[in-house]
Amino acid sequence: MQATQRETAVSIPLTPTRSDLYWRRIFNKYDRDNDGRISYVELKNIIESREYDHDLPDNVVEKIMALADRDNSGYLEFAEFVEMMHNPALKAVFGHFVARYVHSIIPHRGPIDTTVRTRSKAVFTYTDGTYEEEYSCWPPAISMIIISLVEIVLFCYDEAQGKTAATGPIAKLFLYNPRKRHEAWRFLTYMLVHVNVVHLLVNLLVQLFLGVPLEMVHKWWRVVLVYLAGVAAGSLATSLADPKVYLAGASGGVYALITAHIATIIMNWAEMEFAIIQLLVFVLLAGVDVGTAVYDRYWKQTQQNIGYVAHLGGAVAGLLVGIGVLRNLEKRKWEKRLWWAAVILYFSLMIAGILANIFWESRFL
Repeated sequence: MQATQRETAVSIPLTPTRSDLYWRRIFNKYDRDNDGRISYVELKNIIESREYDHDLPDNVVEKIMALADRDNSGYLEFAEFVEMMHNPALKAVFGHFVARYVHSIIPHRGPIDTTVRTRSKAVFTYTDGTYEEEYSCWPPAISMIIISLVEIVLFCYDEAQGKTAATGPIAKLFLYNPRKRHEAWRFLTYMLVHVNVVHLLVNLLVQLFLGVPLEMVHKWWRVVLVYLAGVAAGSLATSLADPKVYLAGASGGVYALITAHIATIIMNWAEMEFAIIQLLVFVLLAGVDVGTAVYDRYWKQTQQNIGYVAHLGGAVAGLLVGIGVLRNLEKRKWEKRLWWAAVILYFSLMIAGILANIFWESRFL
């Protein structure tokens, strides 16, 4: 059985299909009050949601509503919503949703940038998945850029004083020294101090390449929380595991960003294209570094000035805090349980680390 309306109407099968499930997910996303209908305001939110468009005038939205609202109820029922998305007259407005549906139905190899053309005129392009559609340049992703600029300025200041290898006035004030744990700012400010140019450049490149994409989806404050959580966890863990080691560099925060990507892949698995490939890449990246550290220290017994414990502490914090604060586009029951587990475990580890650094005096003798 099928219900058909006018020449431009689409047939809606009564048996749920993959098309129905796709449109139902989009419909529910913009049905903000969950009343089973799309209002005028909700329709306007759909139209203005595309990051590459400016706001449309109200009269344009009114015309679209009038065209799609077949029963003149002032709302779009689900069937009217699906018909609107398929209406050829509205492809220029809603084409990105249609293209994503076609992209999800037709498998392809590698990323595709497709432009659908009507009468030799480009109509729309699309992104890969629900998660990828959330990328936005507004507000601009500048928090990692600002942190990087501060690190560069402070490094150049010490270099201008003729002090290298983290021996300048800024480095002496900011690096983490286990014997000066009472100067609590050092648990965070060591991230601003670097030993040499290579040390600085490596951290800058990684935190910019990993941090900026996260900001474009999750906004700056979430990414800064993850970054600082990794920095703090790195110094707390190093203080307990290697109490004679001084810390300089942003590696704790950098590794937090690496595992934050793993966290967002886990929490947005169904909404992300090629999630398994992305997960394997980040797990491999973190695993190689940890494996190298364990091999060098416990098998080769090599003495190095690399704070691998800070890497590990930052990675654990990035994963747990990433699960806790980064955006989860569609919440599922198991994800809620994972969220609680991550939050409880993170605060338990941090409280234990803080208390140990305060009261375990014999560890630092």
